[in-house]
Amino acid sequence: AGEMAAATAASPCPGGAPVCVLFLGMAGSGKTALVQSLAAHLHRAGAPPPYLINLDPAVHALPFPANIDIRDTVKYKEVMKQYGLGPNGGIVTSLNLFATRFDQVMKFIEKQQATSQYVLIDTPGQIEVFTWSASGTIITEALASSFPSVVVYVMDTSRSTSPVTFMSNMLYACSILYKTKLPFIVAMNKTDIIDHSFALEWMQDFEAFQEALNQEASYVSNLTRSMSLVLDEFYNSLKVVGVSAVKGTGLDEFFEYVSKAVDEYEREYRPEYERLRKKLVSVENGAEADVAADWFTFLGSGSAVDPSALILTRGTLEAEEEVEEGRDSDTDDIDHEGEEGPQNWGWMR
Repeated sequence: AGEMAAATAASPCPGGAPVCVLFLGMAGSGKTALVQSLAAHLHRAGAPPPYLINLDPAVHALPFPANIDIRDTVKYKEVMKQYGLGPNGGIVTSLNLFATRFDQVMKFIEKQQATSQYVLIDTPGQIEVFTWSASGTIITEALASSFPSVVVYVMDTSRSTSPVTFMSNMLYACSILYKTKLPFIVAMNKTDIIDHSFALEWMQDFEAFQEALNQEASYVSNLTRSMSLVLDEFYNSLKVVGVSAVKGTGLDEFFEYVSKAVDEYEREYRPEYERLRKKLVSVENGAEADVAADWFTFLGSGSAVDPSALILTRGTLEAEEEVEEGRDSDTDDIDHEGEEGPQNWGWMR
């Protein structure tokens, strides 16, 4: 703990800006549990508390106190009910509505530069909802254009002991890496159930992976054998760390990899995102209006409910700064303050 406290005593990035860490992964891989474990680890080490953001509108309960929670802004079940959407459609729509207000989230993160080193961002369990939707791209690029950002792909090690399942995970990780264009870490979670050494061997020793595949005679195994050759170069540059969200093991090494990823961001990614940021600033209002208009047009068709009513009214940042400090959630501050109380927001509360 002493070494960890010393390691986190200084900001992991130049300029003191907090590091945004996005956790992506399949449902059940342990993303939320890992965020909670990392926050507790930093607390035990005496490091500055991380800023915690929940972007999963469908989660029933969080094991950590989120500073910003999408559930305080968009009511997922009401979105489903009002527009006849299924679970995934409701999550996608909730995220798109939230993305139209993400500039306010950015302002809150900027205010944390003096108090938090890390911004840990939990995402929906339905990974494709975040990685392939417009809102996922908007949120990722907005963060990366202003703060050092790292993508963490959380992998369920215990369910990847089959070569075919392992390859499926690696293909998904590869696709996310090239889509997000950000420093990338694979966190092999649940090492308390099974050690991740077998996965490392498969990544480093092509013959060992082929030998494991030989035990599965199927079309899928033949396809996997071919794909393993393609991913060989991908493995060489991949940062992999074994962690256990339950036992809290491997977390020191995880933060070491995050520090290396930040260096990579500063060296290779920041120049490109600086150019993107300048471009976005010049068209920010118009682009945001277009995104909101597209979704509102889609949602408004066939429904009597104004889509803007699905987003709780937020106050200005200036008004927020006048509110006394010490609240647990920024969304509580900006959504629950003012003359309008919860009773005036009807089903949205």
